Amino acid sequence: MDTDLRKIIDFIIEVDKLKAVLRKTRPVALERHENSAEHSWQVSLLALLLAPHARFLVDPLRVFEILLVHDIPEIDSGDQIVYQGPSESRTAAELQAARRLFGILPAPQAEWCMARWEEYEARTSHEAVFAYAVDRLMPVLQNLENDGQSWRENRVPLEQVLAVNAAIGEALPTIWEQVRVLIEHLMERDQMRGGP
Repeated sequence: MDTDLRKIIDFIIEVDKLKAVLRKTRPVALERHENSAEHSWQVSLLALLLAPHARFLVDPLRVFEILLVHDIPEIDSGDQIVYQGPSESRTAAELQAARRLFGILPAPQAEWCMARWEEYEARTSHEAVFAYAVDRLMPVLQNLENDGQSWRENRVPLEQVLAVNAAIGEALPTIWEQVRVLIEHLMERDQMRGGP
């Protein structure tokens, strides 16, 4: 088998491990937690559907590319709930994971994946800002449908939910205004019931 082809196959088999990385959010109406591969697929679809609603013009294909690779380093570093905030050690671990995983590929594909991942992390383009916003939106929608499941389980206060997810408004201001109202309503209802 050709060396480059073997590297691509090795990479795609390694990426299968993303299906074992569990997130904090549950799929709607299921008792299990979703995995990062499911999330990557669903957030990519959501991005393609919402691209016409973005504040600025985005290339949907570029957004799709970014979202397909953005969580791959979680194979090594695991998933971290966004409400815990970034840390230098976490950032270093993800970078090391990205280098190892993308390094499995032949150089052109490795560079392509790394460039898309770095673009997402730094949010250096409209596409990356939009991808990040949609990546924040997907678990918010799941939480709204699941009565705030991961927010309640992780005791995330309303102020933090709103602050962390305000990035949605950078790319999707109209959608964020509507979703923010739903978050506030859910959290207020939960507080009246004695929740966090």
